[in-house]
Amino acid sequence: MNIILLENIEKVGFKDEIVTVKNGYGRNFLIPQGKAILATSSSVKVLEEKLRQQATKEEKVIETANATAETLKEMDIKIKAKIAEGIKLFGKVTLSQFMLALDGLDIDKNFVNIPNAKELGKYEATIRIHRTITVTVPFEVIAE
Repeated sequence: MNIILLENIEKVGFKDEIVTVKNGYGRNFLIPQGKAILATSSSVKVLEEKLRQQATKEEKVIETANATAETLKEMDIKIKAKIAEGIKLFGKVTLSQFMLALDGLDIDKNFVNIPNAKELGKYEATIRIHRTITVTVPFEVIAE
């Protein structure tokens, strides 16, 4: 089922994006909650016109997102964690620890995907800053 999202939804997509979801998820949750509408030919035309009008505003947003992406690529992120034994961590690196390490950059945590880091070492997180911009950010887990 193709739908048009009316707001950002984690692991589905961004506002004003046409996405494909399972029929039950769209019909029973997204549409009744007002989070999406069915992507009919008329609603797609309305969306295209709306996006065309917002294109100039979108350019400024994309410039800001590109600047944030460059900042993220240049960052040397180190996350301190407690060690249980050897190189194994006591628990794992959480999303909140990663977000604290980003030093207050304005990033929506719903679009940050970190690997399951349970040992010391180097990892890569994927951050979707904008619908067209996704950045892979390296980070290192070190002993506390």
